[in-house]
Amino acid sequence: MKNPIDVDLSNKVAVVTGAGGVLCSMFAKAIARCGAKVVLLDRTLEKAQKHAEEIVSDGYTAKAFQCNVLDKETLEQVRAKVNSELGTCDILINGAGGNKPLATTTNEYYFSGDFDKSDLVTFFNLDTKSVELVFNLNFIGTLIPTQVFAPDMLNKEDASIINISSMNAFTPLTKIPAYSGAKAAISNFTQWLAVHFSKTNIRVNAIAPGFFSTKQNASLLFNPDGTPTERTGKILNSTPMGRFGEPEELIGALLFLLYKPASSFVTGVVLPVDGGFSSYSGV
Repeated sequence: MKNPIDVDLSNKVAVVTGAGGVLCSMFAKAIARCGAKVVLLDRTLEKAQKHAEEIVSDGYTAKAFQCNVLDKETLEQVRAKVNSELGTCDILINGAGGNKPLATTTNEYYFSGDFDKSDLVTFFNLDTKSVELVFNLNFIGTLIPTQVFAPDMLNKEDASIINISSMNAFTPLTKIPAYSGAKAAISNFTQWLAVHFSKTNIRVNAIAPGFFSTKQNASLLFNPDGTPTERTGKILNSTPMGRFGEPEELIGALLFLLYKPASSFVTGVVLPVDGGFSSYSGV
């Protein structure tokens, strides 16, 4: 696949967390095609290694490491290896995140009598440990890698951090309060970091993807017969462009934010890539 815009990231070291997943592995490959040396981090080494091998087979530089973004000690060990083998970090993509079923309500709305229905997950019996895990994975899992890798970036001529926010950060979606809250925190944290690092040359921005159909979420969006679920109908009716995004449509936004000649005065921005979802009131 070819990048949508021509960006030169030669000799930069880019660290991507959550790189075993669909979107972040794609980000890693796009950055590698720009000449960067890419570090793919994931809790499952095999997933990250597979994508790293694909990058290398295409003639670019990549290494995979196993780590948990909530384990600062392991991240420090990975940073030491990266510094020794590839150099110090110039770009950090905080892509690790996700949701958990037990942090998700069964229904969009609470109805009278639901409190006593043991087969429903309502607000009142959400599993607090799962809520905590979702919040930590998304928010603390962005904070800790930034604490570990940002020291490499201090006072470089050009360094960039990209966080992954969500449509949930603008208006919370029904059923997923933990994930919505965590992504709102990511957007706020992006702005906070942008100000905090504004006297260095580190720019901090975020991408807020809209709704993208991938193999990972296909069962949530489509019935076994291929027809859209009720939730899919609501999503598409609220997306002015009337379709899901293609994962590749995120790459242009990513490269724009990373490329200093194009975005040298851009920091603290949460950029929606959503087909108009965040702009539409429904009427």
